[in-house]
Amino acid sequence: MRGEGRGEGGFSLIEVLVAFVILALVATALFGLFSSSLNNAAAAEEWSRALLLAESRLDAAAAAQPLRENTERGGDMGGRIVWETRVAPYTAPDVDPDLERATEALPTRLYRVTVEVRYKGGDGKERTLSLATLKVGQKT
Repeated sequence: MRGEGRGEGGFSLIEVLVAFVILALVATALFGLFSSSLNNAAAAEEWSRALLLAESRLDAAAAAQPLRENTERGGDMGGRIVWETRVAPYTAPDVDPDLERATEALPTRLYRVTVEVRYKGGDGKERTLSLATLKVGQKT
């Protein structure tokens, strides 16, 4: 007989316990990975929502005719997102004074339109997103 002197085939209790421990460790790591992925997805969604609001506010402020110096504030989503839009005259840094004097005679000027959006991140911390553009407008 071939089976003499050997134990029965199968797994011992120790082998089964080691397999369960390894399975538990892998499952724990995977659940942690899925949890952090969901948190990252939520943070990306909040950032995307803030960016969409900032872009729409920037477009609205830059499209206003005529452009005037002003500041507007508002909120969205029950106060979770707060925005501020500023339109101010823009002077480029390090401009030649002669060029600056020459541009004063023009009927137009350069304006900087800035939008700043503040929102709460998934971790409860306040985040800030800023967008800006330059537009040519009539002098007032």
